Amino acid sequence: MRSFIRYLNPPDDSPGYRSPFTDSLRRQPFRSFIAGNLSLSDEHSTEAETATSGEFERQPVPDSALLGAGKFWGMYAGEHAAGTEFMIGPLFLAAGASLQDLLFGLLLGNFLAVLTWRFLVTPIAIAKRMTLYYQLERIAGGSLVKLYNVVNGVLFCFLAGAMVTVSASAVGVPFGTLYEVPEATFGLGSPDFTLIVIAVGVVMAIIAAAGYQVVAQVANIAAPWMIAIFAACGIVSLTQMDANSISALSEGKYWQDAIDFVQEKDGVQQFGFWQIVVFAWLCNGAMHFGMADLSIFRFARSPSSGWAPAIGMFLGHYMAWIAAALLLAAQIKLSQDTTANPGALAWGALGWTGIICVIIAGWTTANPTIYRAGLAFQGVFPKSPRVVMTLIAGAVATTAGAFPNLSDQLLGFVGTYGTVLGPMGAIIFVDFYFMRRFGMREENAFHQGHSFNVAVLLAWLIPVAAGLYLIFVPTQMFPDKLFAAYAVVPCWIASGVIYLLLSKLLHPKTPLVS
Repeated sequence: MRSFIRYLNPPDDSPGYRSPFTDSLRRQPFRSFIAGNLSLSDEHSTEAETATSGEFERQPVPDSALLGAGKFWGMYAGEHAAGTEFMIGPLFLAAGASLQDLLFGLLLGNFLAVLTWRFLVTPIAIAKRMTLYYQLERIAGGSLVKLYNVVNGVLFCFLAGAMVTVSASAVGVPFGTLYEVPEATFGLGSPDFTLIVIAVGVVMAIIAAAGYQVVAQVANIAAPWMIAIFAACGIVSLTQMDANSISALSEGKYWQDAIDFVQEKDGVQQFGFWQIVVFAWLCNGAMHFGMADLSIFRFARSPSSGWAPAIGMFLGHYMAWIAAALLLAAQIKLSQDTTANPGALAWGALGWTGIICVIIAGWTTANPTIYRAGLAFQGVFPKSPRVVMTLIAGAVATTAGAFPNLSDQLLGFVGTYGTVLGPMGAIIFVDFYFMRRFGMREENAFHQGHSFNVAVLLAWLIPVAAGLYLIFVPTQMFPDKLFAAYAVVPCWIASGVIYLLLSKLLHPKTPLVS
């Protein structure tokens, strides 16, 4: 997903979840996906400087820098088969999802995600050709964008922390160090595992601090290989479960046996078809509904580039998730162990190759995420060195990685991530399509010379606060709390409506300031 992710979102690549595979496209302009998109709040930047640098952070991308659709297909192919897949796939099985629901639910959900990228993000990206952050600055004001950067940076750190945990789980396998998930959300693992997390996190933070090009080199090489490894994991797992024929595959007994074992041990759970659909659709909600990928598609020469996420969704969020889930099913059959330990799962299927894949998959997700978190913090403190801010982000991510329960809750985290960041995309959507139609001026902060648009702040905070309350607090309507991904679209719609109404009330059309 940032993956999950992108992973897992980074603001300029997609969660949760994502590797810096973008650098293989066309290095100079696409460096601005990362390096240029989080520094917009620096009041001393000038359009002349950005034009000279070729980053285009504070101006529309010129025609000379536009790229064809093929570049985007290659990028998305590599960015959605990463460390998060090793965590998310097994969680579907552990949550009780049936094989039929998983196969068809992921198919529909990923298709909806692709449509959202194509018809929600791409038209605005091509019309404006600006980064998410510069568009927000023109609508919301520079001070509010700084607040947004803080929230974004902290969420990046938690996502990176989950990937530190993933890599540490693989490093610990040869040393016999167990990956155990404590009951408490902020409970530490074993002392040995915590030391491995610290070591892995320190290395990742140092590499991220070295700069984006260093981060990109290994990811560019590893991405195609990791996709092949995911496919191999699924095939080997099916063989281990004696699912060697069409009839055995279609019957799905190997999957149902695994679910029965998990539920006998951990209690009955259910993760139904529509829950799978919504999760697959909105796990990258910050990237499409939240408009983070405006920063990518601003380079697109034609709208057809907006179909490019399809290859990432169906290689990473379909094939890789199912393959990772099969790893857990095989482990249950062979050793009656329900622990979704990414390192041990890959070791059981592919040995050292699997271990190396998990380490690199976590690394290629965590490193760029730490890097982007550092840039987000630097956007708040523009005079601070990037290296220092990156190391601080790495320290926060490593601290988060020491709590295994956080990575074990990725299904909920990515929905929460989209709930918090997605509504800003609704504000951009409303500003682009509706402000003039209702007699108001778009990009209010830019035209009025404001640094803080109160209408944007309230339109963001009110729906997000309501969504987070339902996600974390049991209510009469949702006694088991609301599944986080369900909140993304309602919060997005509410944010857009509130912004339109408050803008009409607070910002009637007025003459431009000089």
